[in-house]
Amino acid sequence: MLDTKDTYHFIGIGGIGVSAVARVLHQQGVRVRGSDVRESQLTEGLRALGIPVQIGHDAAHVEGADVVVHSTAVPEDNLERCAARALGLREAHRSALLGLCMINHEQIGVTGTHGKGTVSAMITHCLIEAGEDPTFIIGGLLNQYGTNARAGRGRLAVAEIDESDKSHLNLQPHHVVINNLEVDHLNFYKDLNDITATMARFIQDNPRLKTVVINGDDAGTRALIEALDRPVLRFGAVEADLDFAAREIIDEGDAVRFTAYHGDVALGAVRLPLPGAYNAENAAAAIAVTVGVLGLPFARVAAALSGYMGLENRFTVRRAGGITIVKDYISHPTGMRKVLESARRMRHARILCVFKPYRFTLMRYHGEEYAEAFTGADEVLITTMYAAEERPIDGIDTPWFVEVLRGAGNRVTFIPDNADVIPALADKIEAGDMVIFFGGDDFFRMADAWAEQLDA
Repeated sequence: MLDTKDTYHFIGIGGIGVSAVARVLHQQGVRVRGSDVRESQLTEGLRALGIPVQIGHDAAHVEGADVVVHSTAVPEDNLERCAARALGLREAHRSALLGLCMINHEQIGVTGTHGKGTVSAMITHCLIEAGEDPTFIIGGLLNQYGTNARAGRGRLAVAEIDESDKSHLNLQPHHVVINNLEVDHLNFYKDLNDITATMARFIQDNPRLKTVVINGDDAGTRALIEALDRPVLRFGAVEADLDFAAREIIDEGDAVRFTAYHGDVALGAVRLPLPGAYNAENAAAAIAVTVGVLGLPFARVAAALSGYMGLENRFTVRRAGGITIVKDYISHPTGMRKVLESARRMRHARILCVFKPYRFTLMRYHGEEYAEAFTGADEVLITTMYAAEERPIDGIDTPWFVEVLRGAGNRVTFIPDNADVIPALADKIEAGDMVIFFGGDDFFRMADAWAEQLDA
């Protein structure tokens, strides 16, 4: 049993999700400390709060802790996990500590294959603007507030809940939002049926559950609805039988407009000051929760959404040296296709994409979908696949992936080394072009440094 009186040592405390939990617990008065392999913006921010952070892993770091916390990314043979077991210390998964953060709150948990960070952030921002002062724990930095997490004084807590490793089964939020379900994370799941069945367990086995809010447009979540025996509030933008919908969507490139509906009744106009037509659907989810579940006035929610500034590195746009640079964390082909669809509505000459393939299982299952997604780009630069902890699959590697993309008519350049990406772009780029970096922090640091050079 976890106790707020214990001292918690977080391995990998600089991770976006782990740091969020550590930050909130610290602000709630819990003794927190941690370690990570490198210094970062997140570790520096935690240290500024007064949280002790050690760089590097060392058995001595766990001494004096009551509980050693890890995420799924930290293997059992990690030096500090081994030391914890040798000392007889308790170990806990990050998800258990996320539950501890929210234990005294009415909890809103947002999950699904993609979009959960944005929906969580939208709900959080609307609640803050309404004066609710919620606790929030999100896997991305909210541009509005310069942080990924904060302990609020209000009764509500909003959390992005990770389903990728089945750790969502450790949590029991009062209100669940599911944005979509697609095949992903095949290192933990067999197939889409397994993903759907596990999500159904997450809902059906939750004794605290009051409300389920589900995307009525997505094929995966529609299958989930059929597997449930409880009422569901549906949101979306396409289907007719939706409780809350974004209709009449206008993609303006740098902004999105739509009319919000409650059933067949128009609630009013909404303008999101950020790119991505798909964000209208995300906003419909936020409206379903804030208006439909929590009872906030629609006018107040619409006003809040009109000032929502997004998450860091989620369709983040910067213009430098006559070109447009876009950064987006998404690595699933459905999300990438949606980003490209909206990017084409922005001012550009050509669109070039930079992508590091991620996981053998994802590439094998979705290879053809990636090929289709990239047909919206003029050229694609591919770097060497990042396998994470997965074992290789015969015949599935970066050259194979490149040929799959080319087979669909994409113009593809394979650049094995990340260090060669910017020089290659410098040779190709022309005034008015747009470059989209799909991936993670290494690509985003590269993009930021390049933008600085272009502006110099």
